[in-house]
Amino acid sequence: MTAPSTALLTDHYELTMLQASLADGTAHRRSAFELFARRLPDGRRYGVVAGVNRLLDALERFRFGEPELTFLADHGIVDQATCQWLANYRFSGDISGYADGEIFFPGSPVLVVESSFAEAVLLETVFLSILNHDSAVASAASRMTWWAGGRPCIEMGSRRTHEEAAVASALAAYIAGFATTSNLEAARRFGIPSAGTAAHSFTLLHDSERDAFVSQVDALGKGTTLLVDTYDLTEAVAMAISVTGTELGAVRLDSGDLPSLAGQVRDQLDSLGATKTRIIVTSDLDEYQIAALAPAAVDGYGVGTSLVTGSGYPTCGFVYKLVSREDSGGTMVPVAKRSPDKISIGGRKYALRRRSPQGVAEVELIGVGEPPEDDGDDRMLLKPLVEAGKIVGRTTPAESQAHHLKVRDELPRSASQLSRGEPAIPTEYIGDFDARNPFAPRSAM
Repeated sequence: MTAPSTALLTDHYELTMLQASLADGTAHRRSAFELFARRLPDGRRYGVVAGVNRLLDALERFRFGEPELTFLADHGIVDQATCQWLANYRFSGDISGYADGEIFFPGSPVLVVESSFAEAVLLETVFLSILNHDSAVASAASRMTWWAGGRPCIEMGSRRTHEEAAVASALAAYIAGFATTSNLEAARRFGIPSAGTAAHSFTLLHDSERDAFVSQVDALGKGTTLLVDTYDLTEAVAMAISVTGTELGAVRLDSGDLPSLAGQVRDQLDSLGATKTRIIVTSDLDEYQIAALAPAAVDGYGVGTSLVTGSGYPTCGFVYKLVSREDSGGTMVPVAKRSPDKISIGGRKYALRRRSPQGVAEVELIGVGEPPEDDGDDRMLLKPLVEAGKIVGRTTPAESQAHHLKVRDELPRSASQLSRGEPAIPTEYIGDFDARNPFAPRSAM
């Protein structure tokens, strides 16, 4: 089955701007757009990029076929000349950006799109939709896996969000270090490991808890995870071990005072000889509860609602702004808006993460107009994603996860703090701009 077009996953005004610029001749001016966040959500020390590979998939399907063009014409959204131009739309420019799993800070040029104004402006909404959602989930997920301290985290939030958002969330969580997902479509589509055993309804279905345990073990083996808090916890743990012996893989706790109950169950399992049986906890966890459970006898976490909603921040606040464009004489000039609280810095950006000789991140260094110089310990952040319309920058989920865990280790330890504070490292700009007002490039004044 042919994948659906992504061309109408956009805002009406992208097409009206296109029509007007085609008519006045400015549509074909060379332009540079950048996608960035002006600030991090309150209390966050860093953000995590996710959705880049989904964005590239969306770009590949950004085509105006007969159904899309008929809709635009029948509803009078654009004129016939614009429809004719859209019929041949193929992005032919360049895109560079931060890779899936990369860390970002305020002002980081997460995506740089260089092409004609017409080609680039149409991509604004779909690019923002994908990166704002996926990066919000990944940013929350990274805090969770950091505080899990190597204990596996299971993504299980599908029932708390839109069905397609659930699939995207599973991928974003995996990129940020989650071990598995409960979502089978995400497993099929992206190759993410999936996991799952049984809910309380399975126990309630049977005439006794023992019958439910026997049935599950017969079907899935002794290495399965038994849910032990449907009725009496102590009796359920004893019954689970009587059914499986000491080879039971894990028990799951889904309610109550989890730190206390986990300790109680650990003692009981050990007394029964099941010293290798793990304890998995669920029940509306977030990064704060995971941090609080760090000293508890817990071996893994299942996270749902807080994860897929960005743990209180369901968007990263990314914006997509024109920062440079060709003037009437053919020269590229920086441009920037000056609206209060929404100022931007004109000029095409390049980004480098300055690191100490020990490899610890110190500054997000952004060059305006030209790349910053690497002093030998630094790392360039923008990677080629699209060159002359050809996609060149795809990565696998496993590669993205490995990249995230590696670059997160570069951050100073303060980045893991859950209390309010400044970003883990500052963002600094160098290049052709007024040092008294870094948001006003000299050539644009």
